[in-house]
Amino acid sequence: MIPPPPRANPSLFGHEEAAAGLAAAARSGRLHHAWLFCGQPGIGKATLAYRFARWLLAGEPRDVEGAPPLHLPEDHPILRRVAAGSHADLMVLEPQSEPGKRHIIKVEEARAARNFLNFTAAEGGWRVVVMDEVETMEAASANTILKTLEEPPPRTVLLLVTASPGRLLPTIRSRCRRLEMAGLEPETMQTLLADWLPEKTRSDREALAVLAEGSPGRALELAAGEGVGLARLAEATLTALPNSEGAYALADRIGGREAAMAFPAFFTLLLRHLSQAVRDAARGGPAPAWLAARPLAAWVEASEAVRRLVQDTERLSLDRRQAVLVAMETLRGR
Repeated sequence: MIPPPPRANPSLFGHEEAAAGLAAAARSGRLHHAWLFCGQPGIGKATLAYRFARWLLAGEPRDVEGAPPLHLPEDHPILRRVAAGSHADLMVLEPQSEPGKRHIIKVEEARAARNFLNFTAAEGGWRVVVMDEVETMEAASANTILKTLEEPPPRTVLLLVTASPGRLLPTIRSRCRRLEMAGLEPETMQTLLADWLPEKTRSDREALAVLAEGSPGRALELAAGEGVGLARLAEATLTALPNSEGAYALADRIGGREAAMAFPAFFTLLLRHLSQAVRDAARGGPAPAWLAARPLAAWVEASEAVRRLVQDTERLSLDRRQAVLVAMETLRGR
């Protein structure tokens, strides 16, 4: 069973220490007005932010024995209202994801959040703003949020969620309590994937767990996008870099219009595999035979060139098939 979206997810997998820290901060009576949830995509940052928001809005209830911190029962009315987007003291900002629109948090939304926080809580408790993918704020949005962080109204909390804290203004980062969140342990990942992807073989689930590096969300994306198959294709590509004929076949496989998701996923997996092989070899560990074809420094240079090529292709909507051909030439050293 695939998990519900973060705002409706009642469960907490991993991150118990982070959740306990948030509860302790609130109960101390000196809860900081802004928190920055940081970590790789898909590890549960937004899920924890909503969990904390619900717990605050529910009046900071006592811990339930045997349950993770910040627990609310699945039938709790606050959980249902937050899931439905109908709680008067919670506002959510996230980038637009509609076709043809820039993927940003607009200044109008940031101003609405500031105005929202200036009102007294409708239910007498906290006013909470959750900002997901906060790094997508345009400049005017960031300046508006910064003013709110500099002069926070009483009994208000901003929960900022990001996988790229370096893209935020330093002044925003400095006014937030930073909560670093790591990927889940392999055992936890295996348990989750067994529940969520029972149709997959154990071998495929183990491969997904390794590829996702502790990120349940990433594992689900890979599963939906044939990630295991792409990982094996990436490894095979490095093992025997294709000649011109093989490169064209690869370009047809991952560079066509119907393969929009496969293109970045394939190169992410290929470059990750290449980087790991170079690191292992540099530390004196075992190295795959194909790595001996070039000096390690040349592999590093080629890896960076391919990384830039893939980023430019996605950012500028360039021809993916041509990018695949150039990438193969770069890895072959021609």
